Amino acid sequence: MRKKIIAANWKMNMTTSEAGAYLDTFLLEVNGENRVEMVIIPPFTAIPKVSERLNKVQNVKVGAQNMSSEKGGAFTGEISGSMLRELFVRHVVLGHSERRTLFGETDAIVNKKLHTALEATLKPIVCIGETLAQRDAGKVEEVLATQLKGSLAGVTAKELHETVIAYEPVWAIGTGRTATPGQAQEAHAFIRKTIAAICDQATADKIRIQYGGSVKPDNTESLMSQPDIDGALVGGASLDPRGFAEIIKHTCKLLG
Repeated sequence: MRKKIIAANWKMNMTTSEAGAYLDTFLLEVNGENRVEMVIIPPFTAIPKVSERLNKVQNVKVGAQNMSSEKGGAFTGEISGSMLRELFVRHVVLGHSERRTLFGETDAIVNKKLHTALEATLKPIVCIGETLAQRDAGKVEEVLATQLKGSLAGVTAKELHETVIAYEPVWAIGTGRTATPGQAQEAHAFIRKTIAAICDQATADKIRIQYGGSVKPDNTESLMSQPDIDGALVGGASLDPRGFAEIIKHTCKLLG
């Protein structure tokens, strides 16, 4: 059984003080829930506060929204894997669609970051997904296969066991539109099939694949009940601590 992983991607939101207040509310709402893995992914400036607050909380981990592919040096404005590890960061998001579309990150760049993250013993969340034009052109599987093969190049089966894939249809991010449960399941099943071809079936069966694309409390159960959807990467809806807690509660409801 793959343990579902629900992650809150705050993006460029939440000051340090706001992060502290958020966690005060959120932790009361989830109240020691451990049937799913929970991850809070704040902006870099709030990571120390979040890590400090979650220091004695076993069921909620800390993530980062990005990292450099370099280990250190003259790279102004960048953050290294070792810097994140020292702040007790466990997960790191790589290749989010906003990084790909707004900052020109390619599969090759994501792949280099992935190897650097794994060397730093971080657990990567690798994002892939198609645009609306690509979906309308019938190129969903072609796009996903290309992104998977490029982003995961040279990664071993053991390393993939430490990696999470996040399927985020670009057309459903921040738009209020959501892939239907059937569309999401179809994409997730294809991703799992492709990973089996890249690596092996056992690894494909074990790897967790999140859905990210306007996940909200009212569509959580229909999405999380799909056999190949192993969690959610939540954007806008995660900025409300009670709303994010509701997404977790709806997921746990399916687990009994």
